[in-house]
Amino acid sequence: MDRLEAMSLLVAAVEEGSFSAAGRKLGVPLPTISRKVADLEAHLKTRLLVRSTRKLALSEAGIAYVAACRRILEDIDAAETQAAGEYSVPRGELTITAPIVFGRVHILPVVTEFLQYFAEINVRMSLADRNVNLVDDHIDMAVRIGDLPDSSLLATRVGAIRRVVCGSPAYFAAHGVPETPDDLAGHTCVMFSMAGAGASWTFRHGKQAKLIRPRCRLHINTAEAAIDAAIRGLGVTNVLSYQVARAVEEGKLQIVLRDFEPPPIPIHLLHAHQGLLPLKMRRFLEFAAPRIRKSLLASQKKLDGVQGL
Repeated sequence: MDRLEAMSLLVAAVEEGSFSAAGRKLGVPLPTISRKVADLEAHLKTRLLVRSTRKLALSEAGIAYVAACRRILEDIDAAETQAAGEYSVPRGELTITAPIVFGRVHILPVVTEFLQYFAEINVRMSLADRNVNLVDDHIDMAVRIGDLPDSSLLATRVGAIRRVVCGSPAYFAAHGVPETPDDLAGHTCVMFSMAGAGASWTFRHGKQAKLIRPRCRLHINTAEAAIDAAIRGLGVTNVLSYQVARAVEEGKLQIVLRDFEPPPIPIHLLHAHQGLLPLKMRRFLEFAAPRIRKSLLASQKKLDGVQGL
């Protein structure tokens, strides 16, 4: 029995939730996976999986054994990677994740330039407005917007962005310009929120934060759609500065209540790799961090140069 192969199949079955899903992912016939895992259980003289019609579940012994299998397989993968030269030559595939709009505006240009410099590195980008698990999803580098919780992830700060309130010039001409956050009570607002109707907007009030729950006629779950609605004159919206930078530059939106904006939101490049980094990751950090900082500063200067209301 090839125990390493059996371990790999077992871990894949647990991660995918079934033998059939693991077989589809790996291109291995279902009977082969079932037989290999059964052979492993026979070798260990214990049951690792509790099988049901819906999903595989680990036995108590299986929980500890699968955790050990993951460590062993990761060590082997690291050893093979090192032997292949990723620690001496920048090569291989680099997997990066970032928020959708931020990734398109600020990360993709950097990645494009990076690929021109490093011919033996390929990049797989995953743009999503959610925080993925770097270890479980096999992500090398992630862009995170917001304060970081305590974790084992290693972070490099690359800048900050603002949360801004904005609306179209036509809307402000028709309804007036709010001078303070309290004035929003007399305005129609477009709410971008994954949480739904109960969300509040945060403003600076001296050294304290002040929460305002605006009167919103449209709640929507993507920032792009909320921005489009604001451009069409439906009302004011509250989004991140990079999301409206182009619309503000083009005069389609104007930022208001600048003096009441909450503190800037930090942006970091994260990775979960402990110890010596593969050269592909080290080179990307060295290459990308200063360029992302420069891009964010340039975007901020453009926003500052556009007259708000």
